[in-house]
Amino acid sequence: MYVCLCHGVSDKKIKKLALEQGITDIRGIKRCTALGSQCGKCVKQAKEILNETIVVQYQQAS
Repeated sequence: MYVCLCHGVSDKKIKKLALEQGITDIRGIKRCTALGSQCGKCVKQAKEILNETIVVQYQQAS
């Protein structure tokens, strides 16, 4: 699913960056993509996806 329609950033891309590169905050996602740099409507949903991914990763590690 596309999270950022302006720049074509998907939920899969956000999850991949979190899992493979260890990105844990929205600033890190913004450094790697153009997420939120145009209209900004995607940032809230991107944060939710990132947080969910981190929680699942933490639970699997426990």
